[in-house]
Amino acid sequence: MDQQKLRTLVFEKTGVKIDVDDPVFALVALNEAVLEEAVQRHVALIDAASLALAQQARLAGGLPPLQDGHGQGAAPAAAPGYVPTPPSGPVRPIATQSSPAITARELRLLGAAAGIALLSALIVLGGQAAFHKPAPAPALTAEQMQALQHAAKLEQAIEKLDPKVRAQLQAELQK
Repeated sequence: MDQQKLRTLVFEKTGVKIDVDDPVFALVALNEAVLEEAVQRHVALIDAASLALAQQARLAGGLPPLQDGHGQGAAPAAAPGYVPTPPSGPVRPIATQSSPAITARELRLLGAAAGIALLSALIVLGGQAAFHKPAPAPALTAEQMQALQHAAKLEQAIEKLDPKVRAQLQAELQK
């Protein structure tokens, strides 16, 4: 326990100056001693409980047996007053509380995710439609251009014909 460090800490937090001979340091020392004893007891209890648990796991077949220096199984040090009992019959699983496969919160989250995915897809498609340039029309060859000019001249010539001859010509073209 660093008394100077504690004095500085108390002064910084409270503004109260205490001396190294102050009786509060006796209380701090007493607190440390009591805390140390309590920690040692709890560590001993935890060690004993973990040894007992390991022994139960070995008896149930969950852990391999301990090996001593000669390759023989050695009995672990058990907790004082603890006598393990072997399991009778097959070990049954622990019953757990059943819950629905999907909770209401999960359904809301799933709905929100689906909505966001749909909105994102619509934004992407809208962006493609807005910024997509249509492909230019394919260029016509010289022969195709001449055929179109020839067809335009024929159409003008048909328009100049007598209506009776024009009807017969169009009837022949329909066949």
